[in-house]
Amino acid sequence: MVEFGRPRGRFEVVEVTGPSMVPTLLNGDRLVVRYGAAVRPGNVVVLRHPLQQDLLVVKRAVERRPGGSWWVLGDNPYNETGDSTVFGPVPAELVLATAVLRFRPREEDQRSLRARLSWAASALRPLRADSSASSRLRAR
Repeated sequence: MVEFGRPRGRFEVVEVTGPSMVPTLLNGDRLVVRYGAAVRPGNVVVLRHPLQQDLLVVKRAVERRPGGSWWVLGDNPYNETGDSTVFGPVPAELVLATAVLRFRPREEDQRSLRARLSWAASALRPLRADSSASSRLRAR
């Protein structure tokens, strides 16, 4: 099956830009995403912006709404880049992929062994559905 030109189950690397998912994701982080994967509350997802569908955004799927749409929010409560509080529930067909892994690129100035080891310990993190984040965001 193909969704928006991408086969279901295909993995891809995407880059995060902007502060809407801080502290979970930082500007410049890379995500390994899986297209067509089942979405659960708490998943970090890639979706087409409902009002500007040529724009892909990364948000947290907070809650499945009646009719199958998703309520999505950024993890950063101080950022106003747009989420379901602005554009409402997102139709399920616009939710394209779930993030499975975060990779933080090494900075050029990390030359010492200590800095490199610190980076190596934190650079790669699996992204699982975080139901506590989903509950916390719903309470906002």
